[in-house]
Amino acid sequence: METAINTPQPVRSNRKLVIKLLCIVAAAFAFGFALVPLYDVLCSVTGFNGKTKQGSVGVGGLSAASSAPSRIDLSRIVTVEFTGTVMPGLPWEMRPLTNSLDLHPGEMHQAKFLVHNRSDKPIIGQAVPSVSPGQAAQHFEKLDCFCFSQQTLAPGETKELPLTFIVKPEIDEQIRTVTLSYAFFNVAGEKSAPKERE
Repeated sequence: METAINTPQPVRSNRKLVIKLLCIVAAAFAFGFALVPLYDVLCSVTGFNGKTKQGSVGVGGLSAASSAPSRIDLSRIVTVEFTGTVMPGLPWEMRPLTNSLDLHPGEMHQAKFLVHNRSDKPIIGQAVPSVSPGQAAQHFEKLDCFCFSQQTLAPGETKELPLTFIVKPEIDEQIRTVTLSYAFFNVAGEKSAPKERE
C-alpha cells in the first residue's frame, strides 16, 4: 500500500526562494534608477566624462558665488572651441555663432549658439554639455547656460541661446585648448519625431 507523499516543505522552500529572487530583482531595478543621478554627481564633482561644474544660479541667471572671479591670470591664454551636435530624432540645426575664443583664465565670457527647428511642429530639446580634455572640465564653470533647462522651438523657429562661463585660473598650465561640445536631444523621444520641412 502506497503512502501519500507530503510536500509542503519544498513548496514553502520554493516560495521563499521566489520571494528572495523578486527582492533581488526589485533592488537591482531601484539601483539602476539611482545610478544615473549618482553618476551625474560623481562626474560633476570630479569632472569625469567631461561634465562641467555649474554655478548656483542667482539674480539674472548668474551665479551668486562665481559672478566675480577671484583673479584673472593675464600671463596666459586659453583657447575655448565650441561645437554642437543634434542627435537622431531631433529635426533641428545647431551651430555656434562663435567657433572659438581666446581668453585669460578667470575672465567671464559669453558665447551664443544658433538653433533652428526644421519641422512643422513645436519640439522640446535638451542640451547636454561635455568638455575635453576631461581634466579641464572641473575648471570650466557655466554661470548661465541654455543647457540648464529644456528649450522649446515653434515650427520653423530660430533662436540664439547664450552661454556665460569662466575658465578658472586653477586650470593646468599645460592645457591651452578646451573644447565645449553640446549634444541636443529630443525630450519627447524618437517616437513622436515630426516631419521635417523641405
